[in-house]
Amino acid sequence: MQHTATIDNDTELRALFTRPGFRAWKDKVKSVHGCAAPIKLRGSSTITHRHTGAILKETAGSVWVPCGTRRENLCPACSQWYAEDAFHLIRAGLDGDAAKGIAAEVADRPRYFVTLTPPSFGPVHSRVVGAGGRLKRPCSCGEWHREADTRLGTAIDLGAYDFEAAVLWQAHAGKLWHRFTIALRRHLAHAAGLKVAEFKDAARLSYAKVAEYQRRGLIHFHAAIRLDGPEGAATRAPVWATKERLAEAIRAAAENTVITVARRTGEVLELQFGSQLDLRDITAAAGGSGEVGEEADIKSSRLASYIAKYATKSTGAHDGPDRKIRSEEDIDRLSVSAHHKAMMHTAWELGGLDAYEELNLRRWAHMLGFRGHFLTKSRAWSTTLGELRNIRARYRLAETLAALEVAEDDVLVVNDWEAVAFGHDNDAEREYAAATAESLLDRKLNRDNRKDQDR
Repeated sequence: MQHTATIDNDTELRALFTRPGFRAWKDKVKSVHGCAAPIKLRGSSTITHRHTGAILKETAGSVWVPCGTRRENLCPACSQWYAEDAFHLIRAGLDGDAAKGIAAEVADRPRYFVTLTPPSFGPVHSRVVGAGGRLKRPCSCGEWHREADTRLGTAIDLGAYDFEAAVLWQAHAGKLWHRFTIALRRHLAHAAGLKVAEFKDAARLSYAKVAEYQRRGLIHFHAAIRLDGPEGAATRAPVWATKERLAEAIRAAAENTVITVARRTGEVLELQFGSQLDLRDITAAAGGSGEVGEEADIKSSRLASYIAKYATKSTGAHDGPDRKIRSEEDIDRLSVSAHHKAMMHTAWELGGLDAYEELNLRRWAHMLGFRGHFLTKSRAWSTTLGELRNIRARYRLAETLAALEVAEDDVLVVNDWEAVAFGHDNDAEREYAAATAESLLDRKLNRDNRKDQDR
């Protein structure tokens, strides 16, 4: 982990450690788990007995809470919490989780891990690697690029690269996924001899997906897809719902999903997924073999970790922006590649045209035009991120009520808070928070490693 700030001498730190109220501030940093940008709330929380009206506990004043961002670049500590929630959400839909109401039988359903990629919009610097990690041939630019070469993924010829089509594809990527799921249901219905309208009464398609940025600044989708009975995870898939039929339907849907849009010149542009479709059978947690990207199948436990990890990543632009851009001058000042700047400029230019007003591209120029969510799931896949947060909140409330010796049904809890401040005050505080986060995460990693060894 990289600290968000580096202090060249310890003068600031000594001043921080010796100032009045340091212990309270230190407790604050620990209470938010080393969050890089905590939020200060002011207000009150009251626990009142429903029958007597007596106030059992009242808290007033200011409290600090974690920022809760998913992005590792902005806050490593909070992104770790997000990744863990994502892992449990995805894992429950793969192997079941009784505590979350998902039966273990979901592991026996037809299911695949699919990667849908964007098409090519022009030659980019690349490495073609064979077995053993050896380069098979030079890049089309004629060079043999190293893995650390910052040119990888960027256009070989900026003038010839179709940035307009790339940004429009990016802006419609979420819609493409939606159309893909519709086409997938349609192909499955036809394979089963059903009308499309009858499919929902026979089976249900469930999925969890994450959007990951490639080096060229375009996202691709990683998704776990599962075929259930009509009630979702609670019901077994019909007999016609075989793995072979699901795989065939995925391939057909990916190949035939197309969205038609207009370029700024009025020319028709067809947007679809690229030809590189990666389809892998998901095996049970106790079976299967191999790392993601190395074998024909993949363990469900490894898949959950893989998808959760990429839910916290940013755009892939080197030192790219993580906040909205307010002008084209902001783009020019960024320390990113010319390729990524060109995508941002294109998004900004298209965003100023009436024809693309509904895409709101200027708002998403810092995301290279991508407007979708990074982690999404169908309703019947498993639990939700909100429910996982509620579980933690209920656990903390149960601890408080146990200390008051009162049942939850007998109390009324009223919270009234508003945000009044954001972030730390200076570099010393940010440095200490980063060190605290690193220490907490290291301890958690050690605990997880010990658990794995015990298994």
